[in-house]
Amino acid sequence: MSTIVVSHGFEARSDSVWFPWFTAASTALGHQVVIPDLPEPGAPHLEPWRATLAAAATAADPADTVLVGHSIGSVNVLRMLEQHAGTPFAGAVLVSASAHEVGYDILAEFFDGPFDWPRIRAAATDFRLLSAIDDPVNAADPMGHVQQLVRGLGARALVLPSGGHLGAHPDDHIELPEAVALVEEILAQRD
Repeated sequence: MSTIVVSHGFEARSDSVWFPWFTAASTALGHQVVIPDLPEPGAPHLEPWRATLAAAATAADPADTVLVGHSIGSVNVLRMLEQHAGTPFAGAVLVSASAHEVGYDILAEFFDGPFDWPRIRAAATDFRLLSAIDDPVNAADPMGHVQQLVRGLGARALVLPSGGHLGAHPDDHIELPEAVALVEEILAQRD
């Protein structure tokens, strides 16, 4: 049984956006899903978020663990991977990820300093991106974010023709089968 650890986004919780559906779908495939409620989701700070995610992610065997992030949760995954030492994680799926600051002052500390791409790539075996071309958070250039992340991570990307931020508000309960499929792709690569 593989473990999937999810980092939620701004103002979200473990029961927000596509997480309940994702948990049910992934559990039905035989995986354990862990979604820690990160501290102060309406006023996040990098270090407590990174530490909470790291504690959840390292509780299982990293080689059998896929990290999933949504929105600023994806940046939290990247920042956690920058500090990870030891066995690389099986991979990471970043949903609606930003490659740089996008104008939300409350989230600016997550983007302090450039990403250490070599350290991040060494901390996980495989990377997938899932975004929508009409993402209003990563406007005015959603594809620019995707391209920068693809280059930095050596990732494969799936860009949907619509879907916005793929759960812009915590109460946007949607199904996101593409996220499950990308996790399954990563896990299939290990075998």
